[in-house]
Amino acid sequence: MKPKTSIQKEVARLNARLPQISEAQKRYAFRHCFEPIGRRSADGRIVCTECGQSWQGGGALSETLCGARCPHCGTELKIENTRRRVFRETAYYGIMTTRKGYQVLRFFLVKANRRVGQPAAYHIYEVVSRWIAPDGRNVTLSRSRGIAFLYYDLWIEDSPMEVRRRNHRSYDILPACIYPRVRYIAELKRNGFTGDFHRIPPFDLFTAILSMPPYETLLKAGQIPMLHYMLQSSASISEYWDALKICLRHGYIIPDGAVWRDYIDTLRYLGKDTRNAAYVCPENLADAHDRAVAKRKARCERERLEEQRRTALAAESRYRELKAGFFGLSFTDGIISVRVLESVQEFFEEGEAMHHCVFGNEYYLKPDSLVLSATLDGKRIETVEVALSKLNVVQSRGACNADTEYHDRIIALVNSNMPLIRKRIYA
Repeated sequence: MKPKTSIQKEVARLNARLPQISEAQKRYAFRHCFEPIGRRSADGRIVCTECGQSWQGGGALSETLCGARCPHCGTELKIENTRRRVFRETAYYGIMTTRKGYQVLRFFLVKANRRVGQPAAYHIYEVVSRWIAPDGRNVTLSRSRGIAFLYYDLWIEDSPMEVRRRNHRSYDILPACIYPRVRYIAELKRNGFTGDFHRIPPFDLFTAILSMPPYETLLKAGQIPMLHYMLQSSASISEYWDALKICLRHGYIIPDGAVWRDYIDTLRYLGKDTRNAAYVCPENLADAHDRAVAKRKARCERERLEEQRRTALAAESRYRELKAGFFGLSFTDGIISVRVLESVQEFFEEGEAMHHCVFGNEYYLKPDSLVLSATLDGKRIETVEVALSKLNVVQSRGACNADTEYHDRIIALVNSNMPLIRKRIYA
């Protein structure tokens, strides 16, 4: 896109003057974005995929557990017992720098092609450049992307770096590693940034603390779980700011942003004072949340037989209006199955079985929330909420809001099938 605004024109001019990635920066990317691999064959011979040389290995178990050092190039290797002869990987690499008062986030795509018996071949090129002004205004430049159903980061290497009008999910990059020689604008340090991204994409963190004082306050106060949750969800921080200020005033660190938000919503439903520290700063958040949810369920149960019969019909109609396009959506990895809840009754059954607030807090009436149930052999194990506006997993909760041993696997399964959800949105 041709730059139109003054800031776009300035950024395009400055970006053209950025230096090319240096050899030292390339070497750091090649060394730290990927774990060097030593491939062990059936006869115990190990091949270094970095230099291509081989040698006879020693103790198979110790080398598999602890790795080994290549006697030819000195690289510390992770030993894999496999028949594979080709190891291809891609990763993102970040360089943080400044230019004329802007914070510049440069992201590079790094490709590794390692073949048994040959030296490793690496390739790197810049794909996204994000420029952030001290007031949080920003401009994104990137290469063009190819069109594919399952991928959104098929960068066209020989396309020019151009200003992009809209932010896209493909620009929200959390790099595998960042070059250690970094430079940050003074405003970031002033607003509480100390070098730790707390698993938040750098662009999201920087723009938030530069443009929105509540996020700056959360960072400075060490409210990292709440900051992380608010930036990853579609929740409006202004709705919870009065209660958050009570937590800040009493030095209460919220251990789980998603549970605390649900807890506050439940307190409001029960008519409790969410400006009272006794409520909003519980010593044990999980227990307080469960007690509040139990009270809410009790109230709902008293009204359920009569009132709910009248309102559920309208709610069912509204839920179908909001989410009918997603009905029938399900996927599995062969062990765990995930499917969309298709009625208000299913929300009720899910909440009752899992002892959480997916029904009590009326998730079926939230336009931006898509709720799915993960099962193992037909038994519910976790309930997953996806934010449709951001196409990411907001939370995944097992019974009593506890994570199960399948938690990471469920989230990975939902993320890998996010294109199916995206397809239903635009169907």
